[in-house]
Amino acid sequence: MADNSYVHGYSSRESERLADQAQTLTDLLHHDTRYLPGSRVLEAGCGTGAQTVILARNSPGALITSVDISEDSLKHAEEKIREEGIVNVTFRQGDIFRLPFKKGTFDHIFVCFVLEHLAEPERALSRLRPLLKDGGTLTVIEGDHGSAYFHPENGDARRAVQCLVDLQQKMGGNALIGRQLYPLVTGAGYNGVQVSPRMVYVDASKPALVEGFTKLTFTAMVEGVGTEVLDQGLMSQEAWEQGIAALYRTAEPDGVFCYTFFKATARK
Repeated sequence: MADNSYVHGYSSRESERLADQAQTLTDLLHHDTRYLPGSRVLEAGCGTGAQTVILARNSPGALITSVDISEDSLKHAEEKIREEGIVNVTFRQGDIFRLPFKKGTFDHIFVCFVLEHLAEPERALSRLRPLLKDGGTLTVIEGDHGSAYFHPENGDARRAVQCLVDLQQKMGGNALIGRQLYPLVTGAGYNGVQVSPRMVYVDASKPALVEGFTKLTFTAMVEGVGTEVLDQGLMSQEAWEQGIAALYRTAEPDGVFCYTFFKATARK
């Protein structure tokens, strides 16, 4: 993955958004990802370490190697891990298509919110497969922006979300990749592939999700590409501002927001 393929950018605010997202979705996405003490785990595409913290806490006895192509992201990730007092993670810089590890090095590979940014996600999974020991496991988690629906319904909000999908596609990524995990993982040669949808449903009875997901995760993510949307003329400024306001409107007491993530597991 090239440094410029990340549609959301590398700002400090984006790092904060990723941390908010990870903490908000910990139970939903990660409650069933735990590795035995002594097992070797590769986190491919760790970014700024938002998922790394959760991975390490869930499996404190595992030996985790977290890799990313961005030096800046790795620096932030390492700082975050050290601040948390976590000692079972080692960081390495590397390209997911050309990682410097021997065949059969790892018992498990974990890939979260990475494939959506790659032009060749199936090839990335194929390149990772030899690094697993026979019988080793793969875990992949991705979102799917096409799964978002909300109340009150608003056309400008729909268009704003679609702009993010379109921008990611222009950069070689796929914001709708969640629905494709089964064929992607199967096509990369893994066995026993199972995919489970993880739906986030938010209404006013769930204030932590209203704040942590509707506002700070999803709407903040869409809002973060506003400069690109306006620069490329994908929406008028008025329509864009109305769309973002409408997304925040779904966080009001009578609003509802829903989104589905997809989690795939498989074996070599």
